[in-house]
Amino acid sequence: MKEAETSKSMSTGLMRVMERARKNPKGKMRSLAHHIDIEALERSFHRIREKAAVGVDGVTKEAYGEDLEENLGDLHNRLKGMRYRHQPIRRSHLPKGGGKTRPIGIATTEDKVVQGALSELLGVIYEQEFLDCSYGFRPGRSAHDALKALNRSIRYGEANWILKTDVAAFFDSMDRPRLRGMLEERIDDKSLMRLIGKCIHVGVLDGTEFQTPEGGTAQGSILSPLLGNVYLHHVIDQWYENEVKPRMGGRTCLVRYADDLLFGFEVEEDAKRVMRVLEKRLGRFGLSLSQDKTELLDFRRPQREQQEGKGPSVFDFLGFTHYWRKSRKGRWNPAWKTRKKSLQKAVRENQSWCRANRHLSIPEQHVALTRRIRGHFNYFGVNGNQRCLSMLRYKVERAWFRWLRRRSRRTRMTWKRFNGILKEFPLPMVKVYSNLWASP
Repeated sequence: MKEAETSKSMSTGLMRVMERARKNPKGKMRSLAHHIDIEALERSFHRIREKAAVGVDGVTKEAYGEDLEENLGDLHNRLKGMRYRHQPIRRSHLPKGGGKTRPIGIATTEDKVVQGALSELLGVIYEQEFLDCSYGFRPGRSAHDALKALNRSIRYGEANWILKTDVAAFFDSMDRPRLRGMLEERIDDKSLMRLIGKCIHVGVLDGTEFQTPEGGTAQGSILSPLLGNVYLHHVIDQWYENEVKPRMGGRTCLVRYADDLLFGFEVEEDAKRVMRVLEKRLGRFGLSLSQDKTELLDFRRPQREQQEGKGPSVFDFLGFTHYWRKSRKGRWNPAWKTRKKSLQKAVRENQSWCRANRHLSIPEQHVALTRRIRGHFNYFGVNGNQRCLSMLRYKVERAWFRWLRRRSRRTRMTWKRFNGILKEFPLPMVKVYSNLWASP
């Protein structure tokens, strides 16, 4: 965790905890629960999104904040008196495509406050020991940093062979006793461990059906990403760094973004050896690989004399398709573009938005579409991907024209009129926000 971030967003007490954790990376941390104070709860409340989905009690952030001081004071007293009880999580199912859905757990506003304060405290401790190969849900790190690290490994021959996979139903599959044991290796505070347990062992309300899962943590909760990183730090990161790397015949690298795993190998035999033992390693901790997302591929740099404009191998990672592209000077370089499914999803969502909101005024539509396009560009706006960005902008422009044209029979929209609208309300131009050639 970066010093600049800590000084702006942390209490002096948490900064002392961070310093203790840094100075004693193997020791146990005691006397921690008192850092979940009213100030920590208030910081957590303000980090919740303004329009965050509500839990089973239906209380919004706005409603909870109307009497924030009294609500936080009452919550703090219940935490100190060990009378706090985590309410059941409301389960929502988000569409993933292909007819599949992703189950998301939505806690109440009060429980989000508690989880956020817990996550802040645990993050201060574990950020001091997490390894550089881990990028997901960590302060000061992003998917772009993971992509930069991968690109560097590919360019310098550490990732001639790519083993790409992810953990099947990871958050639902974590072994709770093992997770508790991992936490207790570092934390010796019964009150804090009891509070963590209350946030994990909760019921789930799925529609009208109430369930009490025996394993895992709720995907979508504030605390789950940090607990997931702790779990995979022990299962994958430390194992790979301390046991696997020393046995390899060539250079190797690991880029992990939450439960998305990508291993790079200089030597093919090393890749095959890790592929043989990885499933067994995960199985010891109640996890398994997603078989349909596991692949080992040859990603060596093509020979210079190869004439085709693209290399033979491609793979998808973090929303991008990675491939080899020949430069004008005849040199093969790693390249990336928006994954086809990601681009199609973005186009569909914007087309649906134009259809559903065509009744709004043109200025209102323009503000919303600008925000949506810029949000897409902020992530996918990387060097070399301008063609896919232009495609999205073109598709959104055409969808906007189509649904403006259909919203009124009296004043038919023409291309001439629409071009006039675009001059007054232009959509964002294609822009590169991140250079993946740069060092992470």
